[in-house]
Amino acid sequence: MRRLSLILITLPLAAVAQESSGYQCTSGDLTRHVEIVYETGASVPCEVQYYKDNEAPGDVQVLWRAMNEEGYCDTRASEFVTKLKGMGWDCTASAAAEPAEEAVEPDDTDDLAPAAEIELTEAEVQNL
Repeated sequence: MRRLSLILITLPLAAVAQESSGYQCTSGDLTRHVEIVYETGASVPCEVQYYKDNEAPGDVQVLWRAMNEEGYCDTRASEFVTKLKGMGWDCTASAAAEPAEEAVEPDDTDDLAPAAEIELTEAEVQNL
């Protein structure tokens, strides 16, 4: 009977980093943030996120999302900020946000046990 060896290896997955840019708007003691968030190095997919710092801290509203159309989020965010300015808000472009740090797991290669070798029959291989 013929046997095959199968070696199982598990690798950790890294989180997707994101970048953002946007605007900060103020009116009296109130502050609003309009941010365009997208994957690092890509213009799509993207989201336009809206924060009301004083009234709803930590509450994020996603106003628009684009999966394929480049420039869509930038255009929508700009139009929304223009609307806020028309309502008396003072808006300025935020400094480009630092990219979110990628979740990196420490290298524990030296601590890992060697991969286990599992022997399977041809019938067991066919059932995989």
